Amino acid sequence: MPKVSCRKAFTRTLLEAARKDTKLYAVATDSRGSVTLSDFADELPGQFLELGIAEQNALSIAAGLASVGRNVFAAGPACFLCARGFEQIKVDVAYNRSNVKVVGVSAGVSYGPLGGTHTALHDFASLRALPNIQIYVPSDGVQAAAITKHLVDFEGPAYLRTGRGDVESIYPEGELFEMGKAKPVRDGTDMTIIACGEMVWHAKCAAEQLAKNGISVRVLDMFTLKPFDGEAVLAAAGETGAILTVEEHSVNGGLGELVARITAENHPVKMKILGFPDEEYKTGGSTALFSHYGLDSAGIVRAAYSLLR
Repeated sequence: MPKVSCRKAFTRTLLEAARKDTKLYAVATDSRGSVTLSDFADELPGQFLELGIAEQNALSIAAGLASVGRNVFAAGPACFLCARGFEQIKVDVAYNRSNVKVVGVSAGVSYGPLGGTHTALHDFASLRALPNIQIYVPSDGVQAAAITKHLVDFEGPAYLRTGRGDVESIYPEGELFEMGKAKPVRDGTDMTIIACGEMVWHAKCAAEQLAKNGISVRVLDMFTLKPFDGEAVLAAAGETGAILTVEEHSVNGGLGELVARITAENHPVKMKILGFPDEEYKTGGSTALFSHYGLDSAGIVRAAYSLLR
């Protein structure tokens, strides 16, 4: 299957919905190109606002539009929306239960060559701590489109996180997803890998390699971080006996720590968290950084063997 960008799948789906609904608005922060909202702006200028490099203003304006009945998607680079605009997400969006969907693109280390100022490895931790906001992390274009359709119909605060470049397709067109539930990618009995976002593809590849050596690995795509599918985690703990989590995020406060809390409180199990360590990150492209930090398929395989030993 061809590679597809999650952000392009998002904007294509959003434009299709906006053509049918004049109350659906898109707000950008000097990012219509990077978010690929140019077609939306050209075709529906009356439903589009460009705020420039002003994330805080954009989020407050989005909340204001929502207060008068608009269904608003506020999009921009995740590193800025979720850092500079955190207070507005906290107060204007989440606290007030505004019908605003915050869309952070080029998240994780998508902007890796630009250095630490442009990484977004903190957004799970910060936004998970806020009440009233849902969090979605698609792993491919098919899933990104399905989540976008859900968010168009959903009324309330949400955060959609995507990468920047094209990603390998995991699901066929028309695949169904239940929001708030982990999506099984592969079944297995010896251990479980729980991943989200672009890490799902690497987890799938690692599981296939481990299978060649007789190790049966379950792979779960945890594309919804909030609400979270604790039942799938506990089933994995009870049925496979070991869990490895993989995320393009700091090891602090993300998917891994959430899984660890659930298992520690309910069903202790052997576990390892793969993510970016608590240090100043290297500069480079995402492929090189995934390899350096052990987040590609080879690194996941090494971590799996270590965990099973």
